[in-house]
Amino acid sequence: MVKAFKGCKAAFTAVLLVLAGCAVPVDSAQQTPTPAATPAPVRTLPAASPAYEATPSNAARTFVQVMRRMEPAVERECVTRRTQPINCDFAFVVDDRPGLEPNAFQTVDDTGRPIVGFTLSLIAQTRSADEIAFVAGHEAAHHILNHLDRKSGAATAASVVLGSIASAYGGDTDAVARAQEIGASVGARYYSRDWELEADYLGSIIALNADFDPINGSKLFERIPDPGNHVLGTHPSRAQRLAQVRRAVEDVQTGRIR
Repeated sequence: MVKAFKGCKAAFTAVLLVLAGCAVPVDSAQQTPTPAATPAPVRTLPAASPAYEATPSNAARTFVQVMRRMEPAVERECVTRRTQPINCDFAFVVDDRPGLEPNAFQTVDDTGRPIVGFTLSLIAQTRSADEIAFVAGHEAAHHILNHLDRKSGAATAASVVLGSIASAYGGDTDAVARAQEIGASVGARYYSRDWELEADYLGSIIALNADFDPINGSKLFERIPDPGNHVLGTHPSRAQRLAQVRRAVEDVQTGRIR
């Protein structure tokens, strides 16, 4: 796996301006005009990756090509942006078990190494290199932003609260355990929409810095069901996510963030 990287001096109080044979003393402060402020250069968006025919071989070939560019970019961003002493040596894997739903995920192995996984069915649904890069950046962002540990903490807190409520109202052992399970699920879901948007934002920046077009990549959202904006929905609405991607790109283009 690719590792993250990384002679004379004179003082004058006045100068002479010679014009038509006349020597006119001029203050040096007036001699040098104040330079005009140089506007920050606007970063251009990479050209969108061409769409390819939706065949397993095209998707698999493109996946390998994208990972060769995304892996070093992801690891570089991880080292630069991490706020915790996390492992930035990413491994990108494909879950090739048949019958799995289209999905991508992020986890860590027993040593703390971050794993980003794709199911074959998700790879087969992609239509461009930008879409694969966007998904890879999004999942990697979850690790960089420490969402896995934060999700565990939020779930634990909600579990304790609901478990205590069940116990206070006379719940037996099974009832308390069930309440704790519900609390863990609700606690994790309560924060997950914000985290998904955070990962969309940083993932877009990562893809952009790897010279992919995240706006084109986010077209994948147009081909998957819109989760809407339900109270217990684990993902934001399509409109929210597309807006977040555009916001990230605009921030990079205008120099507000790198």
